[in-house]
This record gives sequence, structure tokens and C-alpha cells, in this order.
Amino acid sequence: MTELEKMDNGMEYCFFDAEVVARKEMALKRCTKFNTIDPADYEAQLFAIKELFGSTKEQVYIQPDFNCDNGKNIHVGEDFLTNYNVTILDIAPVHIGDYCMIGPNTLITTVGHPLNPEGRREKKAYSRPVTIGNDVWIGGNCTILPGVTIGNNVVVAAGAVVTKDVPDNCVVAGVPARVIKRIENE
Repeated sequence: MTELEKMDNGMEYCFFDAEVVARKEMALKRCTKFNTIDPADYEAQLFAIKELFGSTKEQVYIQPDFNCDNGKNIHVGEDFLTNYNVTILDIAPVHIGDYCMIGPNTLITTVGHPLNPEGRREKKAYSRPVTIGNDVWIGGNCTILPGVTIGNNVVVAAGAVVTKDVPDNCVVAGVPARVIKRIENE
């Protein structure tokens, strides 16, 4: 298998491989294009995001600067909103439901690296998908790590680092994030 095929199949791969680098460079070009659009030109921004992402619904609001590794692995629902400086490292798929908001300076990452020095010296990486449900609010300066699933109606408090799955209807906070409150549906 090529390194790109390994990456696409969730296997460990070399992130310095020419095909892998070319995919990332394409995403960087599309992110740069989006980030230079007049912020008052919503139609042009929406067109650029629909060109970058794998799929979107109709209402998508993203503030610059936005960055990603691929773009085509990002799938967002209706009324999706990000504040400034959001990064989604989408080596693996990232699925985000309807009515989600993401605060500034947040990182959602599907990529990780080996713990051993040899693997890091060899520029190895792996990926695990991230899934975020409907009606999720991720506060500013949060980090969502590879392989995490966040349920529906969840609030991720500012500064949280989400390292494991989060159930529906709760608030999580801290490093690592843990449930601090249940949310009752009204």
C-alpha cells in the first residue's frame, strides 16, 4: 500500500510522503483562499467552504482564520458556526451534527503520533475519526483528541481537553475533561 492508502485506511503512515504532503498542500491553498475572502461576503465564504469540506448543509458560518489538513473529511450539519482561529486536523473523518458552535482557538484533531522516539523520527502518524452530535457548544480554547465521540446536547467548557467519549446531555470541563453537570432537556 502507498502511504496515502495507509492514511486513508486508518493505518500508521509517513506524513512526509509526497502524496500525503500534496493533499495537505491542497487543503492549505483552499484554507488560504477562504481566509482571504472579505468577511462581509458570506456567499463567497460559503462557496469556498462547500468547495473545501466533504459535505455541509445550507447555513455554515466560519470566521477566519480556519485551517485543516484535508477538508474533504469534514462533514457538518445545519447552522454550523465557528469563531476565530479554529483548526480541524481531518486526516480521518470528522462528523459534526446540526446546530453546533465552536469557540475561538479550538483544535479538533484526528491525528496522533507514536509515543516512541523511533516512530516520531520516521515521521509516522495515525488517525482516528471524531464525531460530534447535534446541539453541541464547544467553548474557546478547547482541544478534542483523536477517536472521541461527543454526544448530543453537550457543552464543552472553555479550555477543556476532551480525551474520551462524552455522553449526551451534559457539561464537561477540565484537563482531561470530565462530566461536571447533567443537562435536563426542557
